[in-house]
Amino acid sequence: MSNRRIGVWLVGALGSIATTVILGALSFRKGTKETTGMITETGSFKELGLVSLDRLEFGGCDLRKGRLRDAARHVVRETGALSSEFLEEIDEDLMAIERDIQMGTVRNCGEAIRKLSVSTLFDEGSIRQEVAAICGQFRSFKERKSLDELVVVNLASTEPPLPIQEVHHDLGAFEAALDRNDLDVVRASTIYAYAAVQEGCPYINFTPSNGALIPAVVEMAERNGVPVMGNDGKTGETLVKSALAPMFLCRNLQVLSWEGFNILGNMDGCVLDHPENRESKIKSKDQVLSKILGYTPHSRVHIHYVPSLDDQKTAWDYIHFKGFLGTKMSLQFVWQGYDSLLAAPLVLDLVRLAELAKRRGESGLMPHLASYFKAPMGVEEYRLNEQFEMLLNYARKAGGGDDRVA
Repeated sequence: MSNRRIGVWLVGALGSIATTVILGALSFRKGTKETTGMITETGSFKELGLVSLDRLEFGGCDLRKGRLRDAARHVVRETGALSSEFLEEIDEDLMAIERDIQMGTVRNCGEAIRKLSVSTLFDEGSIRQEVAAICGQFRSFKERKSLDELVVVNLASTEPPLPIQEVHHDLGAFEAALDRNDLDVVRASTIYAYAAVQEGCPYINFTPSNGALIPAVVEMAERNGVPVMGNDGKTGETLVKSALAPMFLCRNLQVLSWEGFNILGNMDGCVLDHPENRESKIKSKDQVLSKILGYTPHSRVHIHYVPSLDDQKTAWDYIHFKGFLGTKMSLQFVWQGYDSLLAAPLVLDLVRLAELAKRRGESGLMPHLASYFKAPMGVEEYRLNEQFEMLLNYARKAGGGDDRVA
């Protein structure tokens, strides 16, 4: 394993997923928990020289004031994943990380996020001033921690969709829009992504927010030798869809309708209760079926906020399909899981793989990471097994090994 010191800058650092990422890394460092759920801890990835989990240093930003220790207690209380005794053991570690959590920007995040925010940082400044301030946060963190690399991960709440314009498709035109402070061409996620790539930091968009990796930012990443990837981490219902939908294709069964009902709590659920924010999420979840099946059955994704569920997410899917002699049949499944516990190991995987890609001189999109995302960029393959094979093929080549799969 690589002994380089790697920073992880979490946008949305006080949220449940970010907190669980930090708790997971600290628990591995202390040797108290298994790495179940982390693909990079399986045999196929052992020869890649991935950064050791105990060499990760965490910092980030959030729109809320609060203490990481309180967020950690909340996660432990809701999930039961760790003991209160362990929290006491890592209290000083959490305090140290708290000092590296800065205030972020709420630029064009939508009213739902702004209402939950106490941040006024950058509100009066230009886009260029926001970018410069965020780049300064990155550089300061790298210097204080003597880091060899910094990976930026967007775990913030879902923004309203950014209408993609002609200016977003050309780096020169986009930067000219930034220079004249055209506020309509950015969301907060755009600013973070642009700042990360400008600083040479690998960037992962784990959210559905389409403003993060616009074509101009991807172009900049290709030019600057920076690996980037998104969008929207695939952790639950859509994970099952991408594994199950190919079955109907393989058996020549026609899917007539696929209805998905999702209920969840936590801050993500609260934000998604607002139609403009929910639109981004539904778009990333709803395209999987047509991409796999080659046709578009009747399909609706319903998302509802249930505060009492907190971090636990429940999805009920009803699949109506047609078989031999036109007979109609159905399949139903229920998926229940803690959102943060499903997402955190994937985030740690992505950090390690993004750092490896940067070290290998790769740039632009990382299509081999498609299996981690609902709406993977630069990829037309949406079947989970085939996406996972892309990752394994990459690991074989990067490791210079053979075709054995552990």
